[in-house]
Amino acid sequence: MEKGSIQEIPFYSNALDEHFELLVYTPGNYTPLYKYNILIASDGKDYFQLGGISRIADELMDNYEIENLIIVGVPYKNAQDRKRKYIPTGDQHAAYLKFLAHELVPFIDNEFSTTALGASRGLIGDSMAATVSLLAAIKYPHTFGKVILQSPYVDEWVLKAVEEAPTHNTLSIYHVIGKQEKEVVTLDKEVKDFLTPNRELNKLLHSKNYLNIFYDEFDGNHTWKYWKPDLRRALCKTFGI
Repeated sequence: MEKGSIQEIPFYSNALDEHFELLVYTPGNYTPLYKYNILIASDGKDYFQLGGISRIADELMDNYEIENLIIVGVPYKNAQDRKRKYIPTGDQHAAYLKFLAHELVPFIDNEFSTTALGASRGLIGDSMAATVSLLAAIKYPHTFGKVILQSPYVDEWVLKAVEEAPTHNTLSIYHVIGKQEKEVVTLDKEVKDFLTPNRELNKLLHSKNYLNIFYDEFDGNHTWKYWKPDLRRALCKTFGI
């Protein structure tokens, strides 16, 4: 099996007025002669370190189970930084969405051999990172055609944003939530029910006639213990050959 490589690329965002290091995985077979799909991960470092997403992608591409894929991880500084950027009430939320669509995507398309079509670009996230992935996909449906949601944080603001956004039924949505996520202890030490709002979100997406939805409730809770093994199915459902 030919392993891919992960490089750290310095990036400055005008929208966020911030410098950070992108983590970029390119597969072992990477060559400018081919065109590659793109998957952008908020909570990016977690997806590489806790999720092992690059190793999973290596294996799936080696077995011809998924299409050629470049994965871009966007890091966060701390818990407060995630809240400011990832949820609708965060003061940097609008700027983060702008960064994803108007800065990061053009940069990736310029630096790498990409298909440069919305249908070949995906977003992935867990918890609040899943929230921002969904909200970016519905705000910029021509830029992002696929989204993978692992246990998204859903509140009335998120449901309102989905309700008010026009339906682009070409959007591919992969959405999972744990059956034991009724009492999730957040970083603020609050106990929140994630399961019920996620069921509401799924109903809302169906009522708005999104056609390409995969929804599943796994037997587990709000941790990487369950998100990591789910990644194989998520990538196959979203980028499968």
